[in-house]
Amino acid sequence: MARKHPGAVALGKLRMKGLTAEERRELASTGGQVGGKARAEALSSKRRQEIAKKAAAARWKKKPATKGE
Repeated sequence: MARKHPGAVALGKLRMKGLTAEERRELASTGGQVGGKARAEALSSKRRQEIAKKAAAARWKKKPATKGE
């Protein structure tokens, strides 16, 4: 994974300094949406399929029975 450029990180912190919590939350949400799309476009079809299979297996994995059941 690529490392973030320190100058870009500092600039982002400066940009966020005068914003309210609501404004910061909204900007962060937008960035996450853009990042997810870029990541999906960068991944190969095979890799996306591997990730999806792993996620599906985790969702459907049975939870261990508790002692009371």
